[in-house]
Amino acid sequence: MKAKIAVAFVLFLILFSAVIGKAIYIQVLSRDKLIAYSESQLIRKTKIYPKRGFILDRNKNPLAINVQKYNLFTFAKDYKKLSKELYKLDEIYPPAKVTQILKEAKKRKKFTWIARDIELTKKQVSEIKKLKTVLVESRSSRFYPNHELLAQTLGFVGIDNDGLAGIEYIFNEDLKGEPVIHKYFKDAKGRPVKFKSANFDKRTKDIVLSIDKDIQADLEEYLKEGVEKAEASGGGAAVMDAVTGEVLAMANYPAYDPNLKRGNKNQKISFVTDPFEPGSIFKTLTIASALENHIVKPDTNYYCERGRFKVDNHYITESDNNHVFEWLSVSDILKNSSNIGTTKIAFDLTYPQLYETLKKFGIGSRTNIEVPGESRGILDKPEDKVSALRLSNISFGQGVATTGIQMLASYAAFANGGYYVKPTLLKVDSKKKIKSQRIVSRRTAEAITNMLIEAVEDGTGANAKVKRFKIAGKTSTAQRSDPTGGYSGYIAGFIGYPVNIDKKFVTYVYVDNPKNGYYGNTVAAPIFQKIVSSILYNTKSIHRLEVPESKQGIEESDTLHIKLSAQRKIEKGVMPNFMGLDKISANSLLEKIEADYSIKGFGVVTRQSPEAGSAISPGTSVRLEFQPPAYE
Repeated sequence: MKAKIAVAFVLFLILFSAVIGKAIYIQVLSRDKLIAYSESQLIRKTKIYPKRGFILDRNKNPLAINVQKYNLFTFAKDYKKLSKELYKLDEIYPPAKVTQILKEAKKRKKFTWIARDIELTKKQVSEIKKLKTVLVESRSSRFYPNHELLAQTLGFVGIDNDGLAGIEYIFNEDLKGEPVIHKYFKDAKGRPVKFKSANFDKRTKDIVLSIDKDIQADLEEYLKEGVEKAEASGGGAAVMDAVTGEVLAMANYPAYDPNLKRGNKNQKISFVTDPFEPGSIFKTLTIASALENHIVKPDTNYYCERGRFKVDNHYITESDNNHVFEWLSVSDILKNSSNIGTTKIAFDLTYPQLYETLKKFGIGSRTNIEVPGESRGILDKPEDKVSALRLSNISFGQGVATTGIQMLASYAAFANGGYYVKPTLLKVDSKKKIKSQRIVSRRTAEAITNMLIEAVEDGTGANAKVKRFKIAGKTSTAQRSDPTGGYSGYIAGFIGYPVNIDKKFVTYVYVDNPKNGYYGNTVAAPIFQKIVSSILYNTKSIHRLEVPESKQGIEESDTLHIKLSAQRKIEKGVMPNFMGLDKISANSLLEKIEADYSIKGFGVVTRQSPEAGSAISPGTSVRLEFQPPAYE
């Protein structure tokens, strides 16, 4: 018995040694040879990425999504057979260019693209899979459902689904995830066989932006309308939450559709990337610096030389030759946009003090908003020995270059009581504390706000007025620098914010090189007015107002829930839309349709039954639910 066990053990040991020996031979001694053979059989290796993460607006509306598309390719060396199947393919997918593909296949002799990133029906895919020499591979392809909307900020992806611009580029690693490797080897008959590697399962992430799609759409519409009316080269506009720094909308016009072929112009978001001389909106920063450094008070008076003031053998004049101001207070200097008055304030302030204030406002520095290619602008340093003439120019927005986003963030500090808040394109978590830095006192911010209200009510910004709201704002009519170093044309602008609302936001509009008018009040302020009105009166963006002065047409006892329109379309036998209406407006509408009704809660209508558009008759029971209005 022991002998049998010994024999069995010896045989097992021999077999085991043979297996180990063979394994060593294959994995060690023949490793390089086998790897070389394997590589010789590899005819294609490709990375297939998972579906790219979505880009969403603050309310989870899709801005960038994915659709399924396909690639067609061939490894065929039997060109006669390939030719026959390409003609069959042409019947299935008509754009197939048989002659061109054959020519390319003969040239490459290994792998040839037939078509990339194309749309196919299930039936077409099924028919193509019956072909022997033509292979089909599905892929996830980027699609922008809103086309031109927010295009420059979103950016786009390349043919391999890598982000090449905008948000797509900045957050590319989060959006694209980890690829699966597809390898094609030749089998014994030379046919391609696909093997799929394991992937690392790095999940893609969705990016939720601060953008409000509805506000963005209105902003783009009004910007386009204004630029075309002014016969201008282009323009830019943005809206920013003054407390959180969230950019609610931002665009330049002309724009482009990222779904179309690359090579389009207008792909960059110039509001962030291209600095320009801001003009008179910069006077506000100069005056804020003088107030903060206790150089002036709002009622400090300056003699404005009747419109002509000599500095370093040059004459400073007012933007309007008809302005021959004599004595103006600091408030009136801003209200009337006096270049000479602002110059004299800057002379009393001196450049080192002005420079320190401007740096606190972020002038000359990047905001680090989530956009590639942001410019820091141009701002002289004190050690550059700024001349009196240079200081004069800087004080009213010439000789200094800023981006739109820098000016937006600067004015947000006046709207929020004196804090600098970093602009962001990402939705801010309401539970997290907002990082902010006090850059001017509340007293200075309030003084500037009051001056800016006067500038709109009685000064240069009359076209920015919004019914029932106090608007603080400033116009600019800046000379436009040209490639020769001189000036050619103008950039008209308006920046400002509603004052008597809880949720503060700032809006900046500029129009580049307008031909039909060029003053900020004529060209940019009307665009601002439409954008801000659409936000304040929009049922999805209701603001609770503080009580405005009675001269604005509302008694202090009125309920101040302002909506897009209290006048709703009424059709006989059709349920009107009550959404967003306050109780006064809702009751008025209920009386007109002669309906029985019940109401619940307070605030504005958030739910109605029957739904808007439903058929109704006299005596129909209507139920309305109210909730306090909120801004999101």
